[in-house]
Amino acid sequence: MIDAGLVEGERFDPGRARGRGTIDLLRSFRTAAALGWKMEANWTDPVLFFIYSVAKPVASALILVFMLQVIAGPAGIALRPFVIVGSALWSFVVSGVAGLAWAVLDDRERYRMLKYIYVSPSSFITILLGRGIARLAVGAMGAGITLAVGVIVLGVPFNLGDIDWLLLAIVLVLGAVTICALAVVMAAVCLQTRQESWDYPEVVVGALFLVVGAVFPLSVLPLPLQAFGLVSPLTWWIAGVRQALFPGGPSSIGGPGSLWQQLAGTLNPSAFEVVVALLLSGAVVTLASAILFRSGEARAKDRGLIDRTTGS
Repeated sequence: MIDAGLVEGERFDPGRARGRGTIDLLRSFRTAAALGWKMEANWTDPVLFFIYSVAKPVASALILVFMLQVIAGPAGIALRPFVIVGSALWSFVVSGVAGLAWAVLDDRERYRMLKYIYVSPSSFITILLGRGIARLAVGAMGAGITLAVGVIVLGVPFNLGDIDWLLLAIVLVLGAVTICALAVVMAAVCLQTRQESWDYPEVVVGALFLVVGAVFPLSVLPLPLQAFGLVSPLTWWIAGVRQALFPGGPSSIGGPGSLWQQLAGTLNPSAFEVVVALLLSGAVVTLASAILFRSGEARAKDRGLIDRTTGS
């Protein structure tokens, strides 16, 4: 009996199973992103999903703002832009870093489909990135709403004419790449872990929250933690967005007595220094994430972890 896909006398070409290069990669990414969005929305009403997605970041920002108001009094009003921007961006980080890791756990533990996805002709990392982009979209939506609430409800001074659009575009692109790189590392970790893996992404992100200047400047930390913060690309990303949106506002990196001032001799980093530091640290993290993911993937295949279900 002749295979319907073959002409008599023709041999099967294994290259067919490898796809058509970039075209199939883009198709896989688009399909994975659409599937990820539907899973994130839980196939629910779009309005209900919108409310659910923005409620958490907005509530977190409001809590921080009112805590600042109680502690600092009237002086806390000047720090509202600092806190609002940091809170908004951090919801984006949480969604991005956790997205790929939870995609692995969903497919392995909940839907039991990871082994079938892995052996499909599509690139595994492409599918993961597609699934994770849906969570990034949710995080971006929450970040935008948080900024809007800060401006409209809390009276954060905001002038579109003062925005450094070039700096904002550069740091947003570099930051998104860095967040995806960190997410790939977390996906590689969760590919190999057994129990309680669902909490790992938020634990890692929570630890980074302390040292990247999200809601308070690095200068309040001990020098070793400030040093760790200065080598983290997330620190420069948040500082760059703040500097682009609110030029001349408080810096999360510099300040009197900060490690940055001791090393560079200036009070705050310039926009050029922020971009260069973000580019260099992001490149290191991205390269390291590719190496760690490949080594983690090889270890998972070697030990038969792809088709394991832990029941966590």
